[in-house]
Amino acid sequence: MMLAGALGALLLLTPPSQAVAAPGDASPATAAQVRFAPPVGVPLRYQVTTRRIGRDGKLIDFALVYVLEWQRTGRGYRLDTVLQRIESGAQPDVTRMVTVMLDPLVGENIAYLVPSDGSRIDLVDPDQLWERVTTRVERAGAEAERAEARQLAQLIAALPAAERDRLATADIRALIAPANAAISAAAVSDDTDVSIHTDGARRTIARIERDSTLIAGKAQSLEIDNLWTVDTGTGLVMREHRQSWIAGPDGEGRKLIEERVRALEPVS
Repeated sequence: MMLAGALGALLLLTPPSQAVAAPGDASPATAAQVRFAPPVGVPLRYQVTTRRIGRDGKLIDFALVYVLEWQRTGRGYRLDTVLQRIESGAQPDVTRMVTVMLDPLVGENIAYLVPSDGSRIDLVDPDQLWERVTTRVERAGAEAERAEARQLAQLIAALPAAERDRLATADIRALIAPANAAISAAAVSDDTDVSIHTDGARRTIARIERDSTLIAGKAQSLEIDNLWTVDTGTGLVMREHRQSWIAGPDGEGRKLIEERVRALEPVS
């Protein structure tokens, strides 16, 4: 996740058990699969949408819309990201806490540094960034008279620095194919199905993962369908679609418990 996504996950979208895993560090095999050459000076729209089962058993949708722009710096790249807006079709009482916390970050520029091979993502000045974030979270919560805000700020402060940075860079790692270990077929285990199709500069990777998760305290089999579309000319993941399923009632069919779509496109 990017910074706002990390806060949103802590507040509302924290995945149940193992249902959703953040993209890990890239393996050398992954980095070698595609060329990394992001478009410099071109504004891009990046929308991260999550739908998951809420406390009432219904799917809650939540979307963060960013504008991104790449710039050359030294031997690598700088990526500037701005959260433009927050969208949700859920009832206001469900999303109020999230919007109270994230609204102060709308318009905030968060910068990342990426080496020329796209293998790593680093936050620019993370210490000052997190200090600024916790202060804004506390202030926004106090103005809205929400005690949870102080608890969230304390939770952020208590996280190890490496974990905070991992949360804040996860959506960027997902965006950059060389840094996204999840799309590497080299790391596939015996119980995972993978298919790869290339059409010109677009490579489509489909992957099925099988795992287990706890639902209402009960272990259930979990099946995760992943579909990535990678631009092999830029090394960017143009679209990711991930759906997490459990067996339906009486073991018949499947029930969707979480869906995430990351989509990248030029600003029109």
